[in-house]
Amino acid sequence: MLVWVDCTAAAHPLVLRPLIERFEARGDEVLVTAREYGQTLGVLDRLSIPYESVGRHAGASSLKKGTALAGRSATLARLVWKRRPGLALAHGSVDLAVVSSLFRIPSVQMQDYEFAGWQRQIAFRAARRVLAPDSIPLERLRRIGAKERKLVRYPGLKEEYYLADFKPDAAVLDELGLDREKVLVVLRPPPETSEYHARNDLYGEAIRHLAAAGEVQVVVIPRTERQGAEVRAMAAANLIVPERAIDTQSLIAHADLVVSAGGTMNREAVALGTPVFTTFAGRMGGVDEALIAEGRMRVLGDPAELPLRKRETPLGVLNRRDPELLFQGALGAVADVK
Repeated sequence: MLVWVDCTAAAHPLVLRPLIERFEARGDEVLVTAREYGQTLGVLDRLSIPYESVGRHAGASSLKKGTALAGRSATLARLVWKRRPGLALAHGSVDLAVVSSLFRIPSVQMQDYEFAGWQRQIAFRAARRVLAPDSIPLERLRRIGAKERKLVRYPGLKEEYYLADFKPDAAVLDELGLDREKVLVVLRPPPETSEYHARNDLYGEAIRHLAAAGEVQVVVIPRTERQGAEVRAMAAANLIVPERAIDTQSLIAHADLVVSAGGTMNREAVALGTPVFTTFAGRMGGVDEALIAEGRMRVLGDPAELPLRKRETPLGVLNRRDPELLFQGALGAVADVK
Protein backbone atom coordinates (compact mmCIF):
# COMPACT_ATOMS: atom_id res chain seq x y z
CA MET A 1 0.00 0.00 0.00
CA LEU A 2 1.12 3.55 -0.73
CA VAL A 3 0.63 5.91 2.22
CA TRP A 4 0.55 9.64 1.52
CA VAL A 5 1.71 11.91 4.36
CA ASP A 6 1.44 15.71 4.14
CA CYS A 7 3.45 17.99 6.44
CA THR A 8 2.41 21.67 6.54
CA ALA A 9 4.16 22.91 9.72
CA ALA A 10 7.45 22.26 11.51
CA ALA A 11 5.93 20.04 14.19
CA HIS A 12 4.35 17.63 11.72
CA PRO A 13 7.48 15.65 10.72
CA LEU A 14 8.16 15.05 14.42
CA VAL A 15 4.60 13.97 15.20
CA LEU A 16 4.23 11.72 12.17
CA ARG A 17 7.73 10.17 12.12
CA PRO A 18 6.83 7.16 14.34
CA LEU A 19 3.86 6.35 12.09
CA ILE A 20 5.91 6.75 8.91
CA GLU A 21 8.51 4.35 10.34
CA ARG A 22 5.86 1.79 11.24
CA PHE A 23 4.25 1.89 7.81
CA GLU A 24 7.66 1.41 6.20
CA ALA A 25 8.49 -1.45 8.59
CA ARG A 26 5.22 -3.08 7.52
CA GLY A 27 6.40 -2.97 3.92
CA ASP A 28 4.29 -0.01 2.79
CA GLU A 29 5.65 2.75 0.57
CA VAL A 30 5.36 6.25 2.02
CA LEU A 31 5.06 9.42 -0.06
CA VAL A 32 5.76 12.55 2.00
CA THR A 33 4.79 15.97 0.67
CA ALA A 34 5.63 19.17 2.53
CA ARG A 35 4.71 22.84 2.45
CA GLU A 36 7.50 25.40 2.74
CA TYR A 37 6.71 27.13 6.01
CA GLY A 38 9.00 28.01 8.90
CA GLN A 39 11.40 25.13 9.48
CA THR A 40 9.20 22.34 8.08
CA LEU A 41 11.60 21.36 5.31
CA GLY A 42 14.60 21.77 7.59
CA VAL A 43 13.10 19.42 10.18
CA LEU A 44 12.38 16.81 7.50
CA ASP A 45 15.99 17.10 6.34
CA ARG A 46 17.26 16.77 9.91
CA LEU A 47 15.16 13.63 10.42
CA SER A 48 16.33 12.22 7.05
CA ILE A 49 12.75 11.84 5.82
CA PRO A 50 12.58 12.06 1.99
CA TYR A 51 9.87 14.44 0.74
CA GLU A 52 8.54 16.39 -2.20
CA SER A 53 8.18 20.12 -1.57
CA VAL A 54 4.82 21.46 -2.76
CA GLY A 55 3.74 25.07 -2.20
CA ARG A 56 4.40 27.51 0.59
CA HIS A 57 2.50 29.28 3.37
CA ALA A 58 0.50 32.28 2.12
CA GLY A 59 0.67 34.42 5.28
CA ALA A 60 -2.09 35.73 7.53
CA SER A 61 -4.56 36.96 4.87
CA SER A 62 -7.69 34.78 4.57
CA LEU A 63 -7.96 35.60 0.86
CA LYS A 64 -4.36 34.59 0.21
CA LYS A 65 -4.85 31.44 2.29
CA GLY A 66 -7.86 30.48 0.19
CA THR A 67 -5.95 31.08 -3.04
CA ALA A 68 -2.95 29.12 -1.75
CA LEU A 69 -5.24 26.24 -0.67
CA ALA A 70 -6.73 26.01 -4.14
CA GLY A 71 -3.33 26.20 -5.86
CA ARG A 72 -1.53 23.75 -3.60
CA SER A 73 -4.45 21.31 -3.59
CA ALA A 74 -4.48 21.34 -7.39
CA THR A 75 -0.75 20.59 -7.52
CA LEU A 76 -1.09 17.82 -4.95
CA ALA A 77 -4.05 16.38 -6.85
CA ARG A 78 -1.92 15.97 -9.99
CA LEU A 79 0.85 14.35 -7.98
CA VAL A 80 -1.41 12.04 -5.98
CA TRP A 81 -3.55 11.01 -8.97
CA LYS A 82 -0.50 9.45 -10.58
CA ARG A 83 0.40 7.48 -7.43
CA ARG A 84 -3.07 6.40 -6.18
CA PRO A 85 -2.35 6.05 -2.43
CA GLY A 86 -4.44 3.72 -0.32
CA LEU A 87 -4.27 5.94 2.78
CA ALA A 88 -3.64 9.64 3.50
CA LEU A 89 -2.28 10.88 6.84
CA ALA A 90 -1.71 14.36 8.25
CA HIS A 91 -1.82 16.56 11.31
CA GLY A 92 -4.50 19.03 10.27
CA SER A 93 -3.57 19.45 6.59
CA VAL A 94 -6.54 21.04 4.78
CA ASP A 95 -4.91 20.37 1.41
CA LEU A 96 -4.75 16.65 2.14
CA ALA A 97 -8.39 16.73 3.25
CA VAL A 98 -9.50 18.35 -0.01
CA VAL A 99 -7.52 16.02 -2.27
CA SER A 100 -8.35 12.83 -0.35
CA SER A 101 -12.07 13.71 -0.53
CA LEU A 102 -11.83 14.37 -4.26
CA PHE A 103 -10.22 11.00 -4.97
CA ARG A 104 -12.00 9.11 -2.17
CA ILE A 105 -8.76 8.20 -0.42
CA PRO A 106 -9.31 7.10 3.18
CA SER A 107 -7.74 9.81 5.32
CA VAL A 108 -6.57 10.11 8.91
CA GLN A 109 -6.12 13.42 10.70
CA MET A 110 -4.31 13.92 13.98
CA GLN A 111 -5.04 17.07 15.98
CA ASP A 112 -4.75 18.33 19.54
CA TYR A 113 -6.22 21.85 19.23
CA GLU A 114 -9.92 22.21 18.55
CA PHE A 115 -10.39 25.93 17.89
CA ALA A 116 -8.85 26.57 14.46
CA GLY A 117 -12.19 27.23 12.76
CA TRP A 118 -12.79 26.22 9.16
CA GLN A 119 -9.44 24.44 8.87
CA ARG A 120 -10.41 21.83 11.47
CA GLN A 121 -13.93 21.49 10.10
CA ILE A 122 -12.72 20.68 6.58
CA ALA A 123 -10.06 18.26 7.81
CA PHE A 124 -12.23 16.49 10.38
CA ARG A 125 -15.32 16.15 8.19
CA ALA A 126 -13.25 14.65 5.37
CA ALA A 127 -11.34 12.21 7.60
CA ARG A 128 -12.32 8.60 8.17
CA ARG A 129 -10.37 8.59 11.43
CA VAL A 130 -9.50 11.48 13.77
CA LEU A 131 -6.80 10.88 16.39
CA ALA A 132 -7.20 13.32 19.29
CA PRO A 133 -6.27 13.49 22.99
CA ASP A 134 -8.93 12.38 25.46
CA SER A 135 -8.54 15.69 27.33
CA ILE A 136 -10.48 17.50 24.58
CA PRO A 137 -14.20 17.44 25.47
CA LEU A 138 -16.25 15.27 23.12
CA GLU A 139 -18.80 17.99 22.45
CA ARG A 140 -16.11 20.34 21.10
CA LEU A 141 -14.91 17.64 18.71
CA ARG A 142 -18.46 16.85 17.56
CA ARG A 143 -19.12 20.50 16.72
CA ILE A 144 -16.21 20.58 14.28
CA GLY A 145 -17.00 17.33 12.50
CA ALA A 146 -15.16 14.69 14.54
CA LYS A 147 -18.09 12.45 15.42
CA GLU A 148 -17.57 9.57 17.84
CA ARG A 149 -17.69 6.89 15.14
CA LYS A 150 -14.49 8.26 13.58
CA LEU A 151 -12.69 9.26 16.79
CA VAL A 152 -9.65 7.51 18.26
CA ARG A 153 -9.03 9.21 21.60
CA TYR A 154 -5.62 8.64 23.13
CA PRO A 155 -4.39 9.33 26.68
CA GLY A 156 -1.72 11.89 27.47
CA LEU A 157 0.07 14.21 25.05
CA LYS A 158 1.00 13.51 21.42
CA GLU A 159 4.52 14.60 22.41
CA GLU A 160 4.78 11.66 24.81
CA TYR A 161 4.31 9.32 21.84
CA TYR A 162 6.80 10.77 19.37
CA LEU A 163 9.34 11.36 22.13
CA ALA A 164 9.05 7.74 23.30
CA ASP A 165 12.48 6.85 21.85
CA PHE A 166 14.04 10.26 22.50
CA LYS A 167 17.41 10.73 24.19
CA PRO A 168 18.57 14.32 24.82
CA ASP A 169 21.76 15.24 22.98
CA ALA A 170 23.91 17.99 24.49
CA ALA A 171 25.57 18.62 21.11
CA VAL A 172 22.95 21.27 20.32
CA LEU A 173 24.34 23.42 23.15
CA ASP A 174 27.77 23.43 21.54
CA GLU A 175 26.28 23.99 18.08
CA LEU A 176 24.69 27.22 19.36
CA GLY A 177 27.76 28.25 21.39
CA LEU A 178 25.88 28.20 24.70
CA ASP A 179 27.45 28.46 28.14
CA ARG A 180 26.26 25.47 30.16
CA GLU A 181 26.72 27.35 33.42
CA LYS A 182 24.28 30.12 32.48
CA VAL A 183 20.50 30.00 32.65
CA LEU A 184 19.04 28.88 29.30
CA VAL A 185 15.61 30.05 28.15
CA VAL A 186 13.88 28.86 24.98
CA LEU A 187 11.43 31.39 23.54
CA ARG A 188 8.80 30.75 20.85
CA PRO A 189 6.91 33.65 19.19
CA PRO A 190 3.15 33.54 18.56
CA PRO A 191 1.56 31.83 15.52
CA GLU A 192 0.70 35.17 13.94
CA THR A 193 -0.11 33.70 10.52
CA SER A 194 -2.65 31.24 11.93
CA GLU A 195 -6.41 31.70 11.78
CA TYR A 196 -6.72 31.26 15.54
CA HIS A 197 -4.02 33.81 16.39
CA ALA A 198 -5.00 36.79 18.55
CA ARG A 199 -3.00 39.97 19.17
CA ASN A 200 -0.19 39.14 21.58
CA ASP A 201 1.65 42.01 23.28
CA LEU A 202 2.86 39.75 26.09
CA TYR A 203 5.42 38.10 23.81
CA GLY A 204 6.96 41.52 23.09
CA GLU A 205 7.09 42.32 26.79
CA ALA A 206 8.67 38.94 27.54
CA ILE A 207 11.42 39.19 24.92
CA ARG A 208 12.31 42.73 26.01
CA HIS A 209 12.46 41.59 29.63
CA LEU A 210 14.69 38.63 28.75
CA ALA A 211 16.94 40.73 26.52
CA ALA A 212 17.56 43.02 29.49
CA ALA A 213 18.59 40.05 31.64
CA GLY A 214 22.12 39.98 30.26
CA GLU A 215 23.34 36.89 32.11
CA VAL A 216 20.50 34.78 30.71
CA GLN A 217 20.89 33.03 27.33
CA VAL A 218 17.72 33.12 25.24
CA VAL A 219 17.35 30.94 22.16
CA VAL A 220 14.46 32.19 20.04
CA ILE A 221 12.84 29.67 17.69
CA PRO A 222 10.94 31.85 15.18
CA ARG A 223 8.00 30.61 13.15
CA THR A 224 8.76 32.87 10.17
CA GLU A 225 11.75 34.61 8.64
CA ARG A 226 10.24 37.97 9.59
CA GLN A 227 10.09 36.99 13.26
CA GLY A 228 13.74 35.93 13.15
CA ALA A 229 14.76 39.20 11.49
CA GLU A 230 12.91 41.22 14.14
CA VAL A 231 14.80 39.45 16.94
CA ARG A 232 18.16 39.96 15.23
CA ALA A 233 17.31 43.65 14.75
CA MET A 234 17.09 44.03 18.54
CA ALA A 235 20.88 43.50 18.60
CA ALA A 236 20.77 41.98 22.09
CA ALA A 237 23.88 39.87 22.69
CA ASN A 238 21.97 37.27 24.73
CA LEU A 239 19.24 36.65 22.10
CA ILE A 240 20.23 33.80 19.79
CA VAL A 241 18.33 32.87 16.61
CA PRO A 242 19.47 29.58 14.99
CA GLU A 243 20.32 29.91 11.31
CA ARG A 244 18.78 26.53 10.43
CA ALA A 245 16.61 23.77 11.87
CA ILE A 246 18.16 22.39 15.06
CA ASP A 247 17.48 19.59 17.52
CA THR A 248 14.90 21.68 19.35
CA GLN A 249 13.76 18.79 21.53
CA SER A 250 17.27 18.36 22.97
CA LEU A 251 17.49 22.12 23.43
CA ILE A 252 14.22 22.10 25.41
CA ALA A 253 15.37 19.10 27.43
CA HIS A 254 18.52 20.98 28.51
CA ALA A 255 16.75 24.33 28.99
CA ASP A 256 15.96 25.82 32.37
CA LEU A 257 12.77 27.47 31.15
CA VAL A 258 10.50 27.58 28.09
CA VAL A 259 8.28 30.56 27.25
CA SER A 260 6.10 29.85 24.25
CA ALA A 261 3.04 31.33 22.58
CA GLY A 262 1.65 28.10 21.29
CA GLY A 263 1.11 24.42 21.25
CA THR A 264 3.71 21.82 20.48
CA MET A 265 6.74 23.45 22.08
CA ASN A 266 4.83 24.05 25.32
CA ARG A 267 3.78 20.43 25.47
CA GLU A 268 7.26 19.19 24.60
CA ALA A 269 8.50 21.12 27.63
CA VAL A 270 5.82 19.48 29.79
CA ALA A 271 6.73 16.03 28.45
CA LEU A 272 10.42 16.70 29.14
CA GLY A 273 9.88 18.14 32.62
CA THR A 274 11.13 21.62 31.72
CA PRO A 275 9.32 24.52 33.46
CA VAL A 276 7.07 26.24 30.91
CA PHE A 277 4.99 29.41 30.70
CA THR A 278 2.46 29.99 27.92
CA THR A 279 1.85 33.38 26.35
CA PHE A 280 -0.80 32.03 23.97
CA ALA A 281 -3.43 34.71 23.30
CA GLY A 282 -6.03 32.65 21.43
CA ARG A 283 -8.78 30.50 22.89
CA MET A 284 -7.27 27.89 25.18
CA GLY A 285 -7.79 24.32 23.99
CA GLY A 286 -8.73 21.34 26.11
CA VAL A 287 -5.18 19.93 26.30
CA ASP A 288 -3.73 23.18 27.63
CA GLU A 289 -6.68 23.70 29.97
CA ALA A 290 -5.90 20.33 31.55
CA LEU A 291 -2.15 21.03 31.81
CA ILE A 292 -2.80 24.39 33.48
CA ALA A 293 -5.33 22.87 35.89
CA GLU A 294 -2.77 20.19 36.82
CA GLY A 295 -0.06 22.82 37.38
CA ARG A 296 2.15 21.34 34.64
CA MET A 297 2.08 24.57 32.63
CA ARG A 298 1.60 28.15 33.81
CA VAL A 299 0.03 31.16 32.12
CA LEU A 300 2.40 34.12 32.03
CA GLY A 301 0.88 37.29 33.40
CA ASP A 302 3.97 39.42 33.99
CA PRO A 303 7.43 38.66 32.54
CA ALA A 304 8.95 39.79 35.84
CA GLU A 305 7.59 36.60 37.41
CA LEU A 306 9.69 34.31 35.19
CA PRO A 307 12.00 32.13 37.32
CA LEU A 308 15.40 32.85 35.73
CA ARG A 309 17.38 30.18 37.54
CA LYS A 310 18.91 26.80 36.82
CA ARG A 311 16.40 23.95 36.87
CA GLU A 312 16.72 21.11 39.36
CA THR A 313 14.68 18.43 37.61
CA PRO A 314 16.40 15.52 35.76
CA LEU A 315 16.67 15.34 31.96
CA GLY A 316 14.50 13.04 29.87
CA VAL A 317 10.94 12.16 28.95
CA LEU A 318 8.74 11.85 32.03
CA ASN A 319 6.09 9.55 30.54
CA ARG A 320 6.94 7.57 27.42
CA ARG A 321 3.93 6.24 25.50
CA ASP A 322 3.91 3.61 22.76
CA PRO A 323 3.19 5.11 19.28
CA GLU A 324 1.72 1.73 18.29
CA LEU A 325 -1.58 2.96 19.73
CA LEU A 326 -1.67 5.82 17.20
CA PHE A 327 -0.49 3.55 14.39
CA GLN A 328 -3.29 1.06 14.97
CA GLY A 329 -5.75 3.93 15.13
CA ALA A 330 -4.58 5.13 11.72
CA LEU A 331 -4.81 1.63 10.25
CA GLY A 332 -8.45 1.58 11.27
CA ALA A 333 -9.22 3.90 8.37
CA VAL A 334 -8.04 1.23 5.93
CA ALA A 335 -9.94 -1.53 7.74
CA ASP A 336 -13.16 0.46 7.26
CA VAL A 337 -12.75 0.22 3.50
CA LYS A 338 -12.34 -3.54 3.42
